[in-house]
Amino acid sequence: MIVTSAVRHAAAGSAALLFVLPVPAAAASPAALVPSVTSSVGEPTPPARQYVDPARLDRRGTQVQRLPGAPSVPSVSALSWVVADASSGEVLAARNAHRKLPPASTLKALFALTALPRHAPSERHTVADSELTGIGAGSSLVGVKEGYTYKVSDLWKGVFLSSGNDAVHVLAAMNGGWESTTRQMQEKARSLGAEDTHVVSPDGYDAPGQVSSAYDLAVFGRAGLQNPDFARYCSTAYADFPAGSWSYGIANTNRLLTGADGVDRYPGLLGIKNGYTSNAGNTLISAARRGDRTLVVSVMNPQRGGGFAVYEEARALLDWGFEAAGRVRPVGSLAPVRAKAAADPGTRAVSVARKGRGAEAAAPRPGAETAAAPVREAREAEPSGPSASLPLTLVGSACAAALALWGWRRRTARRA
Repeated sequence: MIVTSAVRHAAAGSAALLFVLPVPAAAASPAALVPSVTSSVGEPTPPARQYVDPARLDRRGTQVQRLPGAPSVPSVSALSWVVADASSGEVLAARNAHRKLPPASTLKALFALTALPRHAPSERHTVADSELTGIGAGSSLVGVKEGYTYKVSDLWKGVFLSSGNDAVHVLAAMNGGWESTTRQMQEKARSLGAEDTHVVSPDGYDAPGQVSSAYDLAVFGRAGLQNPDFARYCSTAYADFPAGSWSYGIANTNRLLTGADGVDRYPGLLGIKNGYTSNAGNTLISAARRGDRTLVVSVMNPQRGGGFAVYEEARALLDWGFEAAGRVRPVGSLAPVRAKAAADPGTRAVSVARKGRGAEAAAPRPGAETAAAPVREAREAEPSGPSASLPLTLVGSACAAALALWGWRRRTARRA
């Protein structure tokens, strides 16, 4: 009876303790520990991380990794070209991507990336005669005149639409001068990961040693789309250019944008920049949007088809890129090395460093990142309240105390 009473009292006490103690959190099931694929409504799922051979774009010839059902790359005559996704920077295919060639006026894309942020579009500038000296013979001009006052936005329209070297000279003078602008452009190219480009003449005019590559031009085009002013100017087909008390119309020389000279307009074209010199031949950076995908294509010096072949070859490559997207593995990335190294692996589609141009990225072990994340989530999900074993410990202690009390009373009774 004494034992039964002691146990009963211990159980009652333990029940009381259990009643007042907070209920421990239920153990999380394995499914609950896996983070949700989508953290908010409408947020896209990050692309799976892919490892890209860092040396692939350094190889000569056409580089592409087609999956089953992917279309064949079109046969084009350009010495060098690149097709890339403008959002992710993934290079879908390329030919001689790092071959160094004269860029002609496509170099004006780098000039714009360098000088555009320096002056507001509404700022006005009166042109000095010294700012129009040194323009190369046979240069394309928009008609800038000394003594006339122009808005900065008008000068940039002259650069993008008419490829005006006179407008470039004035803007370069406003930017600190010709030599200073050249140095700034070189620094800007390196900061973007464009290491094939050597700037001598900021307007793209032929100069000894001045080169770029289809890879670098695609880098400049992709970066330009991220600048609202750049994107607006490069997509403008027609504009009025001031000439004192009157103005005259100018048209963009990019035929894919205007549909001039028998070249059909490309649907969804965002423009960017074309160029030509006798040394460089025809060059072109194009970008187009179709649905939720934007592509950037660079083409350098087609070897057949006449002066408008650069547009038709760019058209063929854009068509291929839209059709092949999702059905090829990337062969490289337009993202600069430092950005790839700092990127969260869950939000980048490509992690790659170019061979000979930076430290080679080590190939990630498949599943390494995805396996680590749920473990961290599981640790964060562990309850921080009282341990689930505490009530059981108290019950055991109460029972032990009751048995000890019963033993003491029994020994006391025997002595009596």
